Amino acid sequence: MRRNDREITDADEIRAIMQECKVLRLAMNGEDGTPYIVPMNFGFGWKSNRPVLYLHCAEEGHKLDLLRRNPRVAFEMDCRHALVEGTTACGCTYEYASIMGTGNCEIVTTDAEKEFGLQYLMEHMTGKTCAGFEENLFNRTTVLRVRTDSLTGKKHLR
Repeated sequence: MRRNDREITDADEIRAIMQECKVLRLAMNGEDGTPYIVPMNFGFGWKSNRPVLYLHCAEEGHKLDLLRRNPRVAFEMDCRHALVEGTTACGCTYEYASIMGTGNCEIVTTDAEKEFGLQYLMEHMTGKTCAGFEENLFNRTTVLRVRTDSLTGKKHLR
């Protein structure tokens, strides 16, 4: 990282930023080598000092086709946005906090873990746990799990 004065290494601070972020951008490898990026809501937990991300999507589509071909992904999430105006147009700066990482994205195959992942997602997005999921919607939902293998945080706050 070029600006190591902005690097975040504290796990608690990384968790706090992830908690604030409600959308991550998931980057996959396209068929022709062109990256394919989609914004997604997410939930997360921690295992072995690394976040495990849970995402949801439809049962079919381009994203799943790409993930079946190559499960390697990258992701980015950011928050705490604020423009800090300077006295000149080029004197402006921007405040932010961001997390980036890589990992393997797997399609969850058991109903138990699917419900587990959806619980993480709902708790992260709404702050509430669910007593259960409507069977019709549950059966039409695919849950993805990203086991992260690299993670970096960066912030520029005044």
